[in-house]
Amino acid sequence: MDEAARRLRLSSLHPRIIHDHPRSPQDQMDTDERWARLAARGEMGPTLRFWEWASSAVVIGRFQSLDAEVDRDAARRGGFSVVRRCTGGGAMFIEPGNTITYSLIAPLSFVSDVTIEESYRLCDQWLVDALGDLGMDAFFSGVNDIASPKGKIGGAAQRRFPASGDGPGSVLHHVTMAYDIDARTMSRVLTPSAEKFADKAVRSAAKRVDPLRSQTGLDRSDLVARLIGSAAVSMRAVE
Repeated sequence: MDEAARRLRLSSLHPRIIHDHPRSPQDQMDTDERWARLAARGEMGPTLRFWEWASSAVVIGRFQSLDAEVDRDAARRGGFSVVRRCTGGGAMFIEPGNTITYSLIAPLSFVSDVTIEESYRLCDQWLVDALGDLGMDAFFSGVNDIASPKGKIGGAAQRRFPASGDGPGSVLHHVTMAYDIDARTMSRVLTPSAEKFADKAVRSAAKRVDPLRSQTGLDRSDLVARLIGSAAVSMRAVE
């Protein structure tokens, strides 16, 4: 599937777009899974939800070991909740003012005829286009990342929910992007190994993630509003 085909399929989705109220980290996880299951039963239509975080968090993947990924003491001292999401993938470091997260929930048929890698690109083509419209050189990297020449911008995770009752099944696709980053705190909270505390490792972490703030020059609220507007046009969102 090329870019034009992705754009065409996205334009037929017609999701409802929700800029959600701030939720606790655990409520974010619960809401995503609950809504995806409702969609799988046919009780909720396509939805694009932009999150607002009520507090800081570390979100680990469905299959990750908490102790292998997080220094629990450092997380507690820093006021970070540690929660597990229903999708796979790696740990996410969340600070409310420094993070932009969204979830796309669509019928399973939206992705059922493409590969896993292509399904990620299909769900995020609108985002790459939107960032390009803002002057960024954004592109897909690997299976589930979005990057620029300076480093990673964000990462995606996905889970498919089978049809339930007369419902169509659903795909849950969510993306977390770094608007800004506190690399030193991140290096203390994630992966409790001695090298993570070294200045060299902190500098390396900052280079690997390319925050949207430096690339766009926009306030976070303005950037979210621009992304919502782009998504509404790309997917022909319903009111």
